[in-house]
Amino acid sequence: MRSLTAVEQFLDERAHRLLERAPAGGLRWKLAEFLVFGLKQAWACIFGALLLAVIFGARLWYPDDAPLARNDFLTIAAVVIQIVMVATKLETLRELRVIVLFHLVGTVMELFKTDVGSWSYEAEGFLRVGAVPLFSGFMYASVGSYMVRVYRLFDLRFARYPRRWITAIVALGIYANFFSHHYMFDFRWVLLAAVVVVFGRCVMHFRVFRRGFRMPLLVSFLLVALFIWIAENIATWSHAWLYPSQVNGWHLVTPDKLLSWFLLMIISVVLVAWVYKPVPPEADGVRLPAPAAEGATRQAGS
Repeated sequence: MRSLTAVEQFLDERAHRLLERAPAGGLRWKLAEFLVFGLKQAWACIFGALLLAVIFGARLWYPDDAPLARNDFLTIAAVVIQIVMVATKLETLRELRVIVLFHLVGTVMELFKTDVGSWSYEAEGFLRVGAVPLFSGFMYASVGSYMVRVYRLFDLRFARYPRRWITAIVALGIYANFFSHHYMFDFRWVLLAAVVVVFGRCVMHFRVFRRGFRMPLLVSFLLVALFIWIAENIATWSHAWLYPSQVNGWHLVTPDKLLSWFLLMIISVVLVAWVYKPVPPEADGVRLPAPAAEGATRQAGS
């Protein structure tokens, strides 16, 4: 299993002491697996959840006449969260490099998208580049944080993962289309078809507690994109940014944004895969328990 941080190892050991007495079958066993799955997902989302909570709280309680602009406050809060996570070993320095890369990739796109009017931020504060407050890059970084954390927390392994150079070409095409579709044909549906062809055969294997599960990788992309869309609605309601149609009154972000987030997931996965090389389920001589094995016992590296 991929190594956990010191804090995660501490929590993992105590969780096993608490849950290892649960029966290896029946309703209690299923509830234990479901509980662990939810807790691991929440732990993987901790950076994004904390940042979203700050954005939400600032919308409700940050004073309009505060000497520090709200956008600057959000940027400082994001930096503090990141420093605390590294200092307390909730994230490793290796993962921090991936997160910084997400930050840079996202900020470049933000600069372009705000310039062409795809969305906008309140024009306030000093901690910004052009019309883009610096906290915006941390929102992309939160996606990167989730990706690298879920990769090790669930000991992700992949059957029939495509060659990385092919996925890199697809990801570059997706990233380029986010810019080029403003001036020429929008290739997003072509790119979606390419994603289905490239990743369609790939199956993700993961461990929750005692049991291994598997899921088509495309389904996992869609589920994560859905949760990002929900978070986006919370963020736009909090006026972290607004789409043009929301300026005169907030409403739900249109569902077609799900496709954009789905394609963004491909970029995220490819970036993470260049740091954590995808490995098959049988790597290191360890085969995850089959999903049908109701009585699977705990193996090393849960």
